Amino acid sequence: MDILMLSDVYFPRVNGVSTSIRTFARSLLRMGHRVTLVAPDYGDSATATVPDDSGLEVIRLPSRVIFFDPEDRLIHARAMRQAVDRLASRPWDVIHVHTPFRAHTLGVRLARRTGCPLVETYHTYFEEYVGHYLPWLPTAITRRLARAVSRRLYHEVDHLIVPSAEMVGVLARYGIRTPHSVIPTGLELAEFHGGDGARFRRRHGIDPGRPTLVTVSRLAVEKNIGFLLAVVARLVAEFPTLLFLVAGEGPDASRLRARVEQLGLRANVRFFGNLDRERELLDAYRAGDAFVFASPTETQGLVLLEAMALGVPIVSTAVMGTATVLAGAGSALVSEEEVDAFADSVARVLRSPELRAALADAGPRDARRWSTEALMGQVVALYRSLADATDSAAMPALDHPR
Repeated sequence: MDILMLSDVYFPRVNGVSTSIRTFARSLLRMGHRVTLVAPDYGDSATATVPDDSGLEVIRLPSRVIFFDPEDRLIHARAMRQAVDRLASRPWDVIHVHTPFRAHTLGVRLARRTGCPLVETYHTYFEEYVGHYLPWLPTAITRRLARAVSRRLYHEVDHLIVPSAEMVGVLARYGIRTPHSVIPTGLELAEFHGGDGARFRRRHGIDPGRPTLVTVSRLAVEKNIGFLLAVVARLVAEFPTLLFLVAGEGPDASRLRARVEQLGLRANVRFFGNLDRERELLDAYRAGDAFVFASPTETQGLVLLEAMALGVPIVSTAVMGTATVLAGAGSALVSEEEVDAFADSVARVLRSPELRAALADAGPRDARRWSTEALMGQVVALYRSLADATDSAAMPALDHPR
């Protein structure tokens, strides 16, 4: 199949959506399909078409910085209009949109021009995000706005891919009636094995026996890392040498660093920025005695799958997509979002080598349930059914020309 993917975000912008798109694309390419991705240009160069190392064709469109979210880009309207003409001439079987901004508009225009089926993935729980980026508006207004915009946008597509059953419930409350399938992105298990925690500790001067927690996350308010800092502050009374490793970058970095100082945790918290996913990130995961996570806004929680695959014990809240990932998991302790309760769960893991070993041993087994091989088969079946339905609908017009 010839598959066109459209997104307002992709690498070098590091976040869960970028990772999900790459996982989708690489899996489809391995299955023998042809995939093209349209995404913003994050540099100063003109529009370029370049392949990546997996054979994915990436078309970059000129874009500008968004003033309230400088990490991201908004594709220029003129570039989008020009892209419609270029892309409409190519023979796509399906168009798959991953973000609800300019990429969505481009997808709708192309679908109308070409008659291709239009699929969109609901990656981000925008009702919970938008207030953080438009703080000058009352929360009630931003929530109503997110719901109203979601209804308008998602009634323009033929089918929605939703990563979890919890998100289906959210969309139903919004009044969205578009046909949907629950299909998580999943994990490329071949990419998440090995890792050397001892090597990471040696490289960064961390004592082999020092109790260590790790999280991997974009540094943004909605990721709730401030809560994890409060947990660490509670734990240092019992574990004075405790170290919390934070891998990731984002707009909340300066506030979190200031919070570390306010809590007196300078000796207990280290920020590492974005790490190379093929080696150093794996080592960072494995350097932890436990992986901790407390984001309430995840549609999937891909980092939990990564920690599972690497055999890192997990302590996490279970909200929205993370509830789906952690349901029945033997590799995690689930806690409510309350500092004492969460700290007690972490302390249990740190105190008990036996518990750590049991959780670690269960991780790879839990991760296998989320292998991309099985999940991407569902995506391809969906693509084919939509393409076949489109072809069937077009046949009468061909048989009975005006």
